Amino acid sequence: MVELLLPGHHFTELLLAVLLGAAGALAAHFVGQTLGLFGPTDGAAFVSAGIGAIVVLLAWGLLFRRNHRRQ
Repeated sequence: MVELLLPGHHFTELLLAVLLGAAGALAAHFVGQTLGLFGPTDGAAFVSAGIGAIVVLLAWGLLFRRNHRRQ
């Protein structure tokens, strides 16, 4: 089943992506509410959670990217 979602990848990579995305979403939501930028039911909370997830996944990819160049 995982091969349909991520050909050439393992289940652990999918699980890591889910966990990192959730952590980024929670962190962005928490920071936004703590700073008073939005309330828990505002649309901005949903948008910031999505942006936080994307930022964490991109940062992880940049920090721990494997070099796939063929020689």
